[in-house]
Amino acid sequence: MRVDIGVFAHNEAAGIAAMVARLGVQDMTGLDARIVVLANGCTDATADLARAAGAEVADLAEGGKSRTWNRFVHEISRPDAQLLIFVDADIDFTAPDCLARLARGLAARPELWVLNSQPIKDIALGGEGLGPLDKIIAAAGGGLDDWKTAICGQLYAMPAERARRFHLPIGLPVEDGFLRAMVLTDALVMPEDFSRIDGLEGLSHIYASERGIAGLIRHQTRIVIGSALNFAAFEVLRALPEEARRAELARAAADEGWLARAGRARLPRWPFGYVPLHFATKRLTRALARRSWPIRPKRALVLILGFGFDLVVYLLAQLRMARGTGAGHW
Repeated sequence: MRVDIGVFAHNEAAGIAAMVARLGVQDMTGLDARIVVLANGCTDATADLARAAGAEVADLAEGGKSRTWNRFVHEISRPDAQLLIFVDADIDFTAPDCLARLARGLAARPELWVLNSQPIKDIALGGEGLGPLDKIIAAAGGGLDDWKTAICGQLYAMPAERARRFHLPIGLPVEDGFLRAMVLTDALVMPEDFSRIDGLEGLSHIYASERGIAGLIRHQTRIVIGSALNFAAFEVLRALPEEARRAELARAAADEGWLARAGRARLPRWPFGYVPLHFATKRLTRALARRSWPIRPKRALVLILGFGFDLVVYLLAQLRMARGTGAGHW
């Protein structure tokens, strides 16, 4: 199998050499594997350090994950590659053959368009040095418990031919959510087909969790704004004839202003404004749906704190989008 692995790296100088080393010891037996570090929009020494560590590097002057995704899929990957694997440069692998298992798992299921690895927060593994806030963050996890039906942008694989059916608009704050919608609907021309995405049982990777409240709020605000912009983009695309949507996506992948125009055209919207109320209430809704009553005191405390956090993020996202900032993407 010819497998091209794109490692998305933006200003990862502090850890890129270690990541190249981790990639170098991955067991790729039986694969014709090519690994490319996608150093995009870097203002540090990421590209030079990756080369010094022995990696093949694509030094891309322009940054942004969706733009880099387009470059990797349509320009940098080998034309005869059969599978593409997408890897964030700041994750850690839990097994010496994670990438090969992901490739073989996808090849064994030709009906799939995406196969995910399960994301695990580093603080969820426990260990020494965890403070009370870390334990609350770990206990409040569950946002990625849909890893088999979502796309986890940190580590997943796609058949190359199917990935090349899509382009992503430049500047998406949440590119994996946008890609998921494209995959499930084949670029919004059919009803959602949830059988196209799955996770590989027993395969996981570790990512570094935000450890402070300010960082968590920034991260989640970006997610909420990105989701709102995704919905605006979907509405713009759905307003076009079905046969024109894929071509419009290709244009959006080459137009810096496309996403901003889509957002201005569709947002704010009555009655919720820029961001649906769902983003403030989803944690409570999930808890009510589980019907696990009575809630234990510890779980109730986490639920209350989580709702307060979601409410702050919701209001901040509304404010930033109203001001036109949108976490730097709006």
